Amino acid sequence: MMLVTLVLSTLAAGWLAPTVVRRGLAPWMALLPAGLFLAFLGWLPEIVAGQVVLEQHAWIPSLGIEFALRLDGLSLLFALLITGIGSFIFLYASSYLHGDAGLPRFYAFLTLFMGAMLGAVLADDLIALLVFWELTSLTSFLLIGYEPEKAASRRAAQQGLLITVAGGLAMLAGIVLLGSAAGTLRISDILAQGPTLVAHPHAPAFITLVAIGAFAKSAQAPLHTWLANAMAAPTPVSAYLHSATMVKLGVYLLARLHPALGEHALWSALLLPAGLLTMLTGTLLALRASDLKRLLAYSTVVSLGTLVTLIGLPHPVALSAMVTFLLGHALYKACLFMVAGIVDHACGTRDATQLGGLRRAMPLTATVALLAGLSMAGLPPFVGFMGKELVYEATLGGAWWLTAVALLANACMVLVAGVVALKCFFGPARPVPGQPHDPPLAMWLGPVVLAVLGLLAGLLPQWPAALLGAAASAVAGHPVTPSLSLWHGFTPMLALSALTLALGALALRVWPALRQWLAGREAMDRLGPDRAYDRLITGLQRVAAWQTRRIQTGSLRRYLGSFFAVTALGVLLTLWLQGGAAVAWPRWADVGAEVALSVLLVLASAAVLRAGSFMAGIVTAGMVGFLVALVFLFRGAPDLAFTQFSVEALAIVILLAIVGRMPFHEVDPRRSGERRRDALAAIAFGLMATLVLLAVVASPFDARLSDFFRAASVPEAHGRNLVNVIIVDFRALDTLGEITVLALAALAAAAAIASVRARRAHGEEVRS
Repeated sequence: MMLVTLVLSTLAAGWLAPTVVRRGLAPWMALLPAGLFLAFLGWLPEIVAGQVVLEQHAWIPSLGIEFALRLDGLSLLFALLITGIGSFIFLYASSYLHGDAGLPRFYAFLTLFMGAMLGAVLADDLIALLVFWELTSLTSFLLIGYEPEKAASRRAAQQGLLITVAGGLAMLAGIVLLGSAAGTLRISDILAQGPTLVAHPHAPAFITLVAIGAFAKSAQAPLHTWLANAMAAPTPVSAYLHSATMVKLGVYLLARLHPALGEHALWSALLLPAGLLTMLTGTLLALRASDLKRLLAYSTVVSLGTLVTLIGLPHPVALSAMVTFLLGHALYKACLFMVAGIVDHACGTRDATQLGGLRRAMPLTATVALLAGLSMAGLPPFVGFMGKELVYEATLGGAWWLTAVALLANACMVLVAGVVALKCFFGPARPVPGQPHDPPLAMWLGPVVLAVLGLLAGLLPQWPAALLGAAASAVAGHPVTPSLSLWHGFTPMLALSALTLALGALALRVWPALRQWLAGREAMDRLGPDRAYDRLITGLQRVAAWQTRRIQTGSLRRYLGSFFAVTALGVLLTLWLQGGAAVAWPRWADVGAEVALSVLLVLASAAVLRAGSFMAGIVTAGMVGFLVALVFLFRGAPDLAFTQFSVEALAIVILLAIVGRMPFHEVDPRRSGERRRDALAAIAFGLMATLVLLAVVASPFDARLSDFFRAASVPEAHGRNLVNVIIVDFRALDTLGEITVLALAALAAAAAIASVRARRAHGEEVRS
């Protein structure tokens, strides 16, 4: 019960967070993720020893859905990142947004997001995973749109929600197919069926659908555009959601399912191109950006592409590189995002072209930025260096262009680290709108700890090695021991690291001119996915407007005609495709005098069609109803017959009374083409009804229900009239609903009549 308690209590805390914050206790909210971090840290010895913690609780047993949770190396690594970094984000936000009127709402959304992320990475049931997955999309929408009065925030929130939810719909379809193929929704059981699932005929379909959902969540090109636009959110949101946690949820899903689906050829065929394209796209866009948060966001796109590429690589070192790179990225990226927020908070701008020489006024912030920047650039003795070395080792086992793309991506990391950590804090000081100064404790504590952890993880690699080994083993499906070291000798990876630094330093030197040239390439914006998203939304709005004009015409006749035509077409098509048009032809010896009723019904129906006015149409339609009542009477259903007689008589009287006071046209206003169209719809619907009834009659009669009513009528309902017993007892709620509808209709009619009388009493004109 421990895991489910942690997840549900975190979600429950989201409802209590506003009350705590309103009492001026916002900094104390950091104790929640800190306590969760310590709780998960307590499982570290068991997980490192190879154990897996499983919990399952009944949820929807009839559908085979359980609230099952699983804690292994991979989920523990993510849980520690979510809660550990979350502790500092909660503390950072209390100072960054101090005095903001929306702070209680912010903490509520942030806490709910943290609970949803924990539920997603711990879920051992595909449906539970999907529920938490969508909850992260919803809460991130609320966090990105934290300032709804700003158009940029509204657009970014909408874009992020639509892209991730669309991916979630694709993932839902993939989950349904995957669960059907595996015969279970439990992820643990699915992982044990790897060879069987790879050979399944639906494997390409559910692999593609699941990959689309993961790509949308983890901002793989061309679905990456929402990530950079989400920088419209406050910096704590950017540091938490879009660098260390939410955007890696897609990576987590791919890593989680890798043991079961990784052997399929389509797996690498999807992941490698998507990851490499994302790395190149992020690199190019980072060269154009000058806003610190956008720079870091595009470098996050590069990192996400790197992680997806590593999952798709078959090299034995790839998964060790993936988890090591993931840890290093989370530490330095969250730190640098908070640094960007500190700079913006103190200087009034985060445009890198306007910043410089801040180390004199902000020495502590400069030191933290330098430490995190060195790790991001991949310099020893930081954990970022070990991650970069492993990435190069994994790519060297494949084609040369894999290494070339990795080289460009890592050079981009050096460039971004240089802009954030060197250009902004060193060199000549530049005038800025604000007064640069180091922040209070609540804002610098998190960046300091994360930067120092990145250094310690490099100096003492044996500390994170055990956790990273357990995580890599969970992804690989077999034991993996990462080789974490700052020195492997003079290797090709070391040479590539040196080349990376040289390319990054060169790019940093020419960055001002290069950025200005790339920013002037308007075709990149005009033809890019962000503009395509706007065109898609505009197109959808136009289609909706056209559809509304075509469908919502205000004509009841057209509505009914469309309904009858679509229903008839759908049912007739189903009968034809499924071979359901069975006909039980009657034996002529059994046909009696009641056949004359059929002839009269046909003639009466023809009379309805030939009626020249509404009055005549109502009367002839009543004739059809009376003839149907006679059919009931001849077929041994007198109760239905007398009910039909009563209904038809009342209907004719009421309709004639209404029509006499309504401004109906006596002449049919339809054109000849409209009449033919309506006739085709009527014939199709009549044919459909006839074929369905004939198919029903042709089917063997199942008397179980009627036998039950006959047997249970007296002992259970104490009645001998089967019809009354069914209506009053066995269908009591249905009958109560019908009575309620009739009562409401009567009340509405009474109110309308009373209103007319009141207006007449006051001398007002009342139109019929």
